[in-house]
This record gives sequence, structure tokens and C-alpha cells, in this order.
Amino acid sequence: MAETETFPQALPDLGAAARPTLSLVVPVYNEERTIEQVYRQAVEALETCGRPYELIFVDDGSTDGTWKVLERLHERDAQLRAVRFKRNFGQHPAMHAGLSRARGDVIVTMDGDLQNHPADLPKLVAAVEGGADVASGRRQGRADSWGRTLPSRLINGMLRRFTAADISDFGCAFNAYSRDALTPVLGVIGKQKFTKALVLSAGASVVEVDLEHRAREGSSRYSPLRLTRLALHVLAGFWPQPIQWAGILLGATCGTFALAAGIWATMIWVVRGNFPGMLYLGGLVLGVLAVQGFILALVGEYLGRIQRDVEGRPLYTIETELG
Repeated sequence: MAETETFPQALPDLGAAARPTLSLVVPVYNEERTIEQVYRQAVEALETCGRPYELIFVDDGSTDGTWKVLERLHERDAQLRAVRFKRNFGQHPAMHAGLSRARGDVIVTMDGDLQNHPADLPKLVAAVEGGADVASGRRQGRADSWGRTLPSRLINGMLRRFTAADISDFGCAFNAYSRDALTPVLGVIGKQKFTKALVLSAGASVVEVDLEHRAREGSSRYSPLRLTRLALHVLAGFWPQPIQWAGILLGATCGTFALAAGIWATMIWVVRGNFPGMLYLGGLVLGVLAVQGFILALVGEYLGRIQRDVEGRPLYTIETELG
């Protein structure tokens, strides 16, 4: 029977029983080809830390053999725990499912696509043990196309502005957190994207750690359309008064283009003697429609959030769980 989960407000009660002090959370989706390699490399890295550990894999409704591989690995290794969603709910709800089950004092998050090298994990753990609330991974020599890196730079700039956190790579999922830093924002993770930005916006201290970055195994799931929606999510989630600022932008942009179009059209009218009515009208209509489309998209993001909160829909539903 499926288990429904919404938004736990605190990490699990640890009690006095023996428990791991280091947790690794890995959301996966259709990673059958790489998940065993991720597991082996992660175990090697965790063992070098010399602390009791656990691995938590969250299968975000994979349609390939990912879950069968996790079942096989769990049979061999009791330190591996796994959660399977009934369908694909997205990376951030999967991250919440893993974080809400993590029992360690230090919790590391990592994607399961081998873009980051698990061998860098001890560096992140050491940074948190050194006193930082968050060890933020910073990808060196990114092996992505400009179509991925350019939007990422734009979103990173927006998040730096809105969270006042001076780090260069909000998009890197390979990070380490102290348990105390995660607890206050756990109820928002999943509803709101960018776990690292949420933790930092709550006042957590951070250090950046340089990490090796490799090309993804398979194609990226972040299309230009999805990156655009992600940018809108950043605006709606971290910008306190986006409608007011959008109004300012609308006025300034339309005023500038209206002036430029008016001067250009007037020059054509004077030089050629023909009134360019369509130029006047077309420039005005296209400019207004473009900005109105952006505002409507932003309003749509807000309405979607309101709808989810009013309906009280679960963040995800769980089909089965190992460990």
C-alpha cells in the first residue's frame, strides 16, 4: 500500500540507539546504467571518513530497472536504504524524502548521474566538521554545453542577489549540511526548489569547496523550457515583491522602446513621406505582449503555489521502502 507524505517539520528523532553520524542522500531517476557504479564509489568515499554512515537512495518513479538494482544492493548492504515513489514527482520532492529520513549529524546530498565524483565527499564533510553549516560544492571545469551553463549563470546571479549569499554555484547538488542547519527549513524543502539557497537564506554559514565535474551520463533533463520555468520559480520564491518590480520593468522597457520606435517611425515618415502606421502599431503591440507574457507566467507560478497549499496535496506518495 502506498504511503502518503507531506511536509515533516523536523528530522527523525534519533533517540539513544546506535545510529550513523554521516548520511548520503541520492535522488535517482532512470539511472539503471550508473547506479551501481555510484554506489561503489560512494561507499569507498564514505569509508575513508572513518565514521558510521548510511546511504539513502530515493527512486523518483523510475521506469527502467533502477529499483531492481537498489533491491539487489540492499540485500548485500544493510547500510543502504531506499525509497520508491509511485510516480515521478521531481528531484526536489525526492530530495525531501531523503533528507527527512537522514539520521546523521552531517548530511551530504549528491545526484546519481556521475557528474560529480563521490571521492570528493570527504572534503565536503571536513568543511562542515570544521565549523561551517553548509559546505557548498563548486563545480570546476564544467563539462556542460553553453546552453546549460549560460542559464545557470543567470539563475546563480539571481539567487546571489535575493539570498545575499555570496557563493558562485547554487546549482551544484553535491553539498554537505549540518543537521542543525537543515532542521529549520525541512518543511519548505520540496515545495520550494534550491535546497541550498533555502538553508543559506535562513542565515547558515557557508564555505565553498572545489569539486571535480564530469560530463553527464546520458542527456540532461533540464531543457531550455524547464530552465525558464526554474528562473520563474526563483523569482516567485526568493524575490519578495516581484509584481511591483515587474511593473517598474514594464514601464521602463515599454517607455524606452516606445520612444525609440517613435523616433524611428517619425524619421521614416519625414524622409520618405509615408506614414508608417504598422511600424508604430507593431512595435507597440509586440513589446507590450512580450512583457505581459512574462508577468502572466509569474502570476501563474503564484497561483500554482496557492492552489497546492489550499488543496493540501501531498508532496509525493511512496510505493515501497527498504530499510
